Amino acid sequence: MDPERRLAVAYAPEGARGALLTLWRLDATLADVVRTTTEPTIGRMRLTWWYDALLALDDGPPAAEPLLALFADILPERGVPPARLTPLIDGWEALLDPLPLKPDALDDYARGRGGGQFRAAAALIGVDPPDGIDAAGQLWALVDLAFHISDPVTAERAITAARVVSTQVPRRWPSALRALGLLTVLARRDAGAGLAHRPRPGAPRRVIRGLWHAISGR
Repeated sequence: MDPERRLAVAYAPEGARGALLTLWRLDATLADVVRTTTEPTIGRMRLTWWYDALLALDDGPPAAEPLLALFADILPERGVPPARLTPLIDGWEALLDPLPLKPDALDDYARGRGGGQFRAAAALIGVDPPDGIDAAGQLWALVDLAFHISDPVTAERAITAARVVSTQVPRRWPSALRALGLLTVLARRDAGAGLAHRPRPGAPRRVIRGLWHAISGR
């Protein structure tokens, strides 16, 4: 798991940390589906399986998949419907389009994976999402894509879109949501620096910035 996401979990309320780790695991699992897919049709079928399996948690015991078993316990406990997680699947599916990604596909990815994940995280924490949470999630997802995708045109489009959406994110985060705030402030920093300055997770300046956010919410 990305070390900065692991650090972000430490900023979440103690009772929600396990749920957030499970949400990050779902994101990583969907990323693996996309990364290991060579035929888009097969990739969409695999993502559809996850979509249907998550929704089926409303109807009975989960399929024989450990991650689903965790969600079968976590979601009712936190009062979150399985449908809250399905936008992540829609977002990752957009990356199965041919490269370079067109702006519409990039937007679908950012809204689904980023906005969907931040809204799901807020629901699991048990806090009403603030204005701008969708933009914050989109910023984080676009920056993450820009620094991990091999296609330079898509990377440039993603970082440009991230800079645009960064103007809409919350400037101060409530204490319960500082896990998401940390990811947002670091993503905003990386979007401003650009693709020539690849972030180094755990670098001293990033750690200091994270500590200041934990104290101030900014």
